[in-house]
Formats: sequence, structure tokens, C-alpha cells
Amino acid sequence: DYVVVKMIPDNRLPPRHLHAVRTGKTFAVIKWESPYDSPDQDMLYAVAVKDLVRKTDKIYKVKSRNSTVEYTIKKLEPGGKYHVIVQLGNMSKESSMKINTVPLSAPDALKIITENDHILLFWKSLALKESNFNESRGYEIHMFDSLMNITAYLGNTTENFFKVSNLKIGHNYSFTVQARCLYGGQMCGEPATLLYDELGTGEDMSATKSGRPTDVAAIVVPVLFLLLVTLGIGFVVLYMRHRRLQNSFTAFANSHYSSRLGSAIFSSGDDLGDEDDEAPMITGFSDDVPMVIA
Repeated sequence: DYVVVKMIPDNRLPPRHLHAVRTGKTFAVIKWESPYDSPDQDMLYAVAVKDLVRKTDKIYKVKSRNSTVEYTIKKLEPGGKYHVIVQLGNMSKESSMKINTVPLSAPDALKIITENDHILLFWKSLALKESNFNESRGYEIHMFDSLMNITAYLGNTTENFFKVSNLKIGHNYSFTVQARCLYGGQMCGEPATLLYDELGTGEDMSATKSGRPTDVAAIVVPVLFLLLVTLGIGFVVLYMRHRRLQNSFTAFANSHYSSRLGSAIFSSGDDLGDEDDEAPMITGFSDDVPMVIA
């Protein structure tokens, strides 16, 4: 024996398994399941999005007959915080969750240039890679002193550089640059951080570690070029001397070559000296000695 029982749908139940599938800078994809399996008609859902930073609310209506519903919430702000509530249109029990959108990226190419009594922070504009960033929003700069264990807010700027003065010798600093925080410091961009620890050397302030490779290359490349030029000149000089010695020896050997013997004849200095000593000196001829010419 058996009996078939059909459950009466309860539209007062909340949506099930509400969760975020993916979040971006300006959107969030959420998913949930219907209050009961296999709805036999379209179900109207109310999706309420509360901005916890701006303190504003938006309500969206979603109609679906599927057991699993996926919805994309758009026009959110980077780095925002939101409270999402999903319930049936008849204001039944609700399911809720909190989501945080992805903040703006950190500025690229943060570097330091030192001057006589201050330093300059430089970075690339965020507008080059972030379409949601407006230069009028600006940037804010923070400094952390590791010796004093203090973080200080230095200020904000709409430019791509910032001047920092009154740095103390022997202190190590970390600088951070990020998109300016909005609404009480709750919507900020990702910070770009740079360590500056050159003041403890007791020498003049120099560029940070990020700038060293360029400075070293500017010194090493000319030195290597001069070494290569010097070596090239040395090889040319040696080659010319070798050719000169070779030509001199060839000329000397040709001048002592005997075609009758088929070889060159060389005499030592001692032999030349002895022959000169033993050879009689011709002083002249007497009138009474006849000269015979054969």
C-alpha cells in the first residue's frame, strides 16, 4: 500500500543558500535557491542592496521559475561595503549576506627622487589602468616611521608627485600612496608601498633601492665602454708592431740572402770584429813600385 502526498508550497520560507559567486570593482554576482524545489510558477524576488558606506538603499526585482537563481548587481563602487537581502515579493522571511567589492589598484612605478633637504614621491596615474578612477579624486599619502613605530597621514594631492620634508637622520620610513579614501576613510584604493632607509648611513640622501639599478647602470656602462675601447687600441698597437717587426726581419733576411748557396748568411759581431783586427791596413802606394793591371 502507498499514498501520494503533495506538499503545499510555503511562500513564507526564505530563499536558500544565498552566496556570492564573484565580485569585481563595480559588480557582484550572487546566487540563491528557491524556498522549495521545482516551483510550478514564476516567483518574484526582491533584492535589496544597502550601501553601508553611503547609507543608501536600492531594491531590484527578479522574476524566475528556476530552482537556482543567479543575479548580477551592477553600479557598485570599488572598495564598497554592501548588505544584500533576498526575499520573496510578498515580504516573506529573508536571506542576507555582506559583500565587499574589489578596491582600486595601487599606483604603479612608485619611486623616490632625493633633493637637498627633501624627497619627492613619484608614481603613475591610476587613470591609465583604472577606468573608474577620476584624477579629481586624488591620492593620499601615509608615512610609517619604524624607529618611532608611528604612522602619519601626510596629506593628499591630485598630482602624481608629493614633496616630503623634515625627515630625520637615522630613521627608516615606509611611504604608501593610494587612491584617496571616501566617506570617512572607508572606501580606499590599494596602497603602493616603498621603503626608504638611506638616511641612517650618515651620508647625503640618495635615491631609494628602486632607483639604484639605473644609477649603477649609468656608471658601469661607460666604464665597460672605455675598457673595450682601450683593449681595441692595445690590440691595434700590438698588431702594428708585429707587422713592423715582421717586415724588418724580412728585409734583413733578403739583404743577406745568397743566391749561390740558396740560404741567408749571417755573421756574428765577434767574427766581424776579428776580421777587422787581422786585416792589414792599406796606407798607400809608393812611386817606385810598378802597378800591374791584369
